[in-house]
Amino acid sequence: MNAGVAPPPGFSYANITIDYGASTFDGSNGKSIPVSGDYKVWAVENVFMYVPQFKFLGGNLVYELVAPTPATGSLVADLVVPATGSATKLGLNAGGTGIADMYIQPFGLAWHLKRADVQVGEGLMLPTGRYKPGASDNVGAGYFGNHVTTGSTLYLTKNKGTSANLFTDWEVHGSRLGTGNTYKTPGQAFTMEWGIGQVLPLKKDFTRLLQLGFVGYDQWQITDNGGQIPLGPAVVPASTLPYYKVHALGGQVTLIFPKRDLSLYVKGYHEYSATYHLLGTNIVFGGAWTLRIPKS
Repeated sequence: MNAGVAPPPGFSYANITIDYGASTFDGSNGKSIPVSGDYKVWAVENVFMYVPQFKFLGGNLVYELVAPTPATGSLVADLVVPATGSATKLGLNAGGTGIADMYIQPFGLAWHLKRADVQVGEGLMLPTGRYKPGASDNVGAGYFGNHVTTGSTLYLTKNKGTSANLFTDWEVHGSRLGTGNTYKTPGQAFTMEWGIGQVLPLKKDFTRLLQLGFVGYDQWQITDNGGQIPLGPAVVPASTLPYYKVHALGGQVTLIFPKRDLSLYVKGYHEYSATYHLLGTNIVFGGAWTLRIPKS
């Protein structure tokens, strides 16, 4: 929700707490592959943003840092599943607890239009989280990443109460060291989150608002994996691994206090379809607060 809305000038803090769990792995044509164990992630993302007062190309610059991110379980499920769909074990290389990788956005630009809010960004994922090939306590991904993001909010009504929202992320991954002196470069991925929302006033003076939304996300691998991976006693090209995709639907509730520049939210997703990917449930909650400079 509100994917295109950037904070007003000043310093902002946002919290994104993620609770993800899965006990199913879907293979070819969405058919479940026999697995043992569970894959669980608990992560607390702390997002710090700064928006200066001056305009650039008619919009506002947005700088962003996501760190630290305490996490239980690796945010990347490194599961090697052959195209034939043999049994595997969930949670492999994903049992650690610690500080995950750092994300920085050195450049972002947001425009506030009459019936829409739009923003674009260029971000970098830095492999600052603990990672060791073959270890069972990894927290980080072990590679650098580049993210090109967009956010759009289209207001369907004149009072901006009803909105359609879309966030996209095109991510490119660097190389990561694997076991047996192998290297793997995960294939590029494209992710989009979307939502349709309605704002309702809880107080007549509009100092307290409730936003209800229908949300979802979709992710696809769009290029081959690079490098090599160990598969049993053999070493095979990583490009032989199949592409993955996953789709989810859910709902979101947001409580907004406009005069305080404060919002609190909770949203839940159920992954209803996947190919060579985990199939689970995602609960996300948190909030955002802005210290305006100057005060409005």
